[in-house]
Amino acid sequence: MVKTGITERLDSPGALERQMRALLRRDPRLRPIAKVAGAFEIRLTEGGFAGLTRIICGQQLSVASARAIWGRFAALPGALDPATYLTLDEAAIRAVGFSAGKYRTVKAVAEAMVAGTLDFAEVERLLPDAALAYLTAHKGIGPWTAEIYLMFCSGQPDIFPAGDIALQRAVGHALGMDHSPPAKELIEIAKAWSPHRHAAALLFWKYYATVLRKAGGIAL
Repeated sequence: MVKTGITERLDSPGALERQMRALLRRDPRLRPIAKVAGAFEIRLTEGGFAGLTRIICGQQLSVASARAIWGRFAALPGALDPATYLTLDEAAIRAVGFSAGKYRTVKAVAEAMVAGTLDFAEVERLLPDAALAYLTAHKGIGPWTAEIYLMFCSGQPDIFPAGDIALQRAVGHALGMDHSPPAKELIEIAKAWSPHRHAAALLFWKYYATVLRKAGGIAL
């Protein structure tokens, strides 16, 4: 059982069960929401350069489109290694479906890793706020990208991507609000769910998929 300094990482079904129990004790309002949402699982994927690149690939795309593009990208020889990525022709990467912006973002990440200024082993040693600050200090890595990485590649338990539109809609609907809370407001709402905000986000994504009848808020 790996600890983060606050609570265990959310990296196993057992951890999810324990953290959901703690979350529902902390905020009983979520109990009927959990019943409506139904069961869900943790979502973990590879970390490091490949993990972050996959998140960047999936931004602002449907799940199906993101998976198709990622499959073509991952099949490019050397695409999942930062040093080799820098040797690939931009046209070849764009041809699999990467936009110019995504190509440049991944290039900046690869350059930082090769230079030694971006170290994913260091990310694993940091607490959530410090890890977010470390990642977002690098060109092209915004808050949502960093938060999704820390949740699904690192298993950090106290992360809530308040800028995610699906979460905003789900929280507003589930809590009976007359609007979808914007990121700043949702950050304040989610403080009640600390240190189990990752579990809360999974709950509201599942609620979104179940009740609002659209798939997920992420493409992983």
